[in-house]
Parts: sequence; structure tokens; C-alpha cells
Amino acid sequence: MRHRDRGADVREPTVVAADAADYFQTYSVVGLLAVVGVLFVAVAFGAGRLLRPVVPTPEKLMTYECGVDPVGEGWAHTQVRYYVYAFLYVIFAVDSIFLFPWATVFAAPGYGATTLVEMFVFLGFLAVGLLYAYKKGVLSWT
Repeated sequence: MRHRDRGADVREPTVVAADAADYFQTYSVVGLLAVVGVLFVAVAFGAGRLLRPVVPTPEKLMTYECGVDPVGEGWAHTQVRYYVYAFLYVIFAVDSIFLFPWATVFAAPGYGATTLVEMFVFLGFLAVGLLYAYKKGVLSWT
């Protein structure tokens, strides 16, 4: 079958190659930017290592925190409830991050009911998690 016998809707191979070249050229710019960024960080760390003075003393090698000399062991018990509060904060921070894009989609015509149902399902999952934390006594400060 010759080239003339093909239908009009068949794309030429050169057009496909040109599209692929544009596609890869776009990603090559991103890749080049990533390489330049990594090199910039590597050069900065290398220059810092070469230029800093290295004079270790016992005082410099000692653990230091908030201007108080360390006393005793380095291990200490930490209450688990602090981590739970931090985890609950992260959950609600993520919830607030999802509310902004939801509000913009909710305002778009034709998406109101669907996005409203999706958001109530999402808020329902968060409410179940909060209710579970409340029932376990996590939210009571003792």
C-alpha cells in the first residue's frame, strides 16, 4: 500500500516525531533546571565545608539546648498525648487545605451537588475520627 492510498485522517510520521520532540524538550527543560538546582546546593555545601574553620573543642562537642547545660541522661520519657494532639492538628490542617480547592470547584456551574456530597463524606470521615478520639479519652487533658 502506497502513501497515497491511505486515508486523509492518518497522521504523518514526521508530525508524530515533532510532537514527541516538543514533549521531551519540555521535560528536558525541567530536568535541566533540577540538575542546576542540585549542583547549586552541592556547590554551596562544598564551599561551606572548605571555608569553615574546624576547631573541635569539648565545649563544641557537648550537647546544647536553649542555653542550658545538659544534666543527666539523654533519654527522657515523653507523654504520648502530645503526639496525639499533634496528629489531630495535622488532620484538621489537611482538612482546611482541602476546603479551599473544594470551595472553588463548588462555585463552578454544574458541580455544586456533587462536590457538596463529596465534602460531606470527607467531613464525615473526619467527624468519625474525632468521635473515636473523644471516646478513647484522647481529648481529655489530665
